[in-house]
Amino acid sequence: MFETLKQQPADKILQLMLMYAADPREQKIDLGVGVYKNADGITPVMRAVKAAEKRIWEAETTKTYTGLTGDSAFTNGMISLLLDESVARDTIAAVATTGGTGAVRLGFELIRMMNPKARIWVSDPTWPNHIAILNYLGIEIKPYRYFNAETRGVDFDAMIADLQGAEPGDAVLLHGCCHNPTGANLNLVQWQAVADLLNDRGLLPMIDIAYQGFGDGLEEDAAGTRLIAASVPECLIASSCSKNFGIYRERTGILMAISADSGRQALVQDTMATLNRLAYSFPPDHGARIVSTILNDPDLRADWMAELEEVRLSMLSLRQQLADELRRLTGSDRFAFLAGHRGMFSRLGVSPEIVERLRTDYGVYMVGDSRMNIAGMNSKTVPILAQAIVDAGA
Repeated sequence: MFETLKQQPADKILQLMLMYAADPREQKIDLGVGVYKNADGITPVMRAVKAAEKRIWEAETTKTYTGLTGDSAFTNGMISLLLDESVARDTIAAVATTGGTGAVRLGFELIRMMNPKARIWVSDPTWPNHIAILNYLGIEIKPYRYFNAETRGVDFDAMIADLQGAEPGDAVLLHGCCHNPTGANLNLVQWQAVADLLNDRGLLPMIDIAYQGFGDGLEEDAAGTRLIAASVPECLIASSCSKNFGIYRERTGILMAISADSGRQALVQDTMATLNRLAYSFPPDHGARIVSTILNDPDLRADWMAELEEVRLSMLSLRQQLADELRRLTGSDRFAFLAGHRGMFSRLGVSPEIVERLRTDYGVYMVGDSRMNIAGMNSKTVPILAQAIVDAGA
């Protein structure tokens, strides 16, 4: 039967990783895959993570299952980190998942289970895997305009105009912060307008937040998510620990579901546990235990927050340095938006032909739509990158 299988579309980002690895040039820059790297090109293990793993190793006495929904210390810790006290705890159902991607997949499946006819409105552009998963699940996708290619900011009027066409029972996928791939984010006034529209149209928000702490800070990056969660009767939130805890390979995520009242929480919790069971039975625990150990120990938490702030400020510094260098080389402010964006990504705003020229002629690797991973640079490579961008005709 294997002969009936069809070749699946290649993942462009994974392809880019292979091409970069095969490139023999010493002077090459990887701005493709969304992984944080320090100035030495290493994705480090955070200090608090190392300390937490040591404690776990010394204290752990069993490798038995934790439960279908994961360890409560993890889910409660993540709920507190993301939502604080913005929503009543007894209205929140939560399950640990296999990374943020697992949380997104589970959220989509829950929407389909609740309303098989639901359409999911997705920002244009969005993380490509959102589209791939929705297509695989057979859920209808409705795009809404989000990014203004001229201003390099949010095209908010167009976004609202498109979402006015959503129907009751539809879901709207939102990026909680550090929009991937554009780096352009909603402000709180705009978040409130989105919340009002969701209520007016009877729409279910699903927030994907993978970069809390990478933008303006842990609390600031959660503000939009908290506003939505507190403003609407029902909400789904998919969150990842890969980036802000640096535990990419541990596949640690969480899906939260906020109900209109506490009376519905138990049913939602049971349904999410069932979806976990059908997907992989019990979620992985090691990464979740690292996170809960850090969040529940004041000293580890303080050290983690301090190192996360170092990471955030480092990316902001690189953004500013690149914008300044491009201003110096071009004599214009047309790349100033790079300093205003937040998170790991920005769209440079150049053609696929220039992106290809950057790769072939200058060893600069970025996704074809000109999405670049800011953390792929360092202070020494920024001038090289800026010169390449100018020489390539950007």
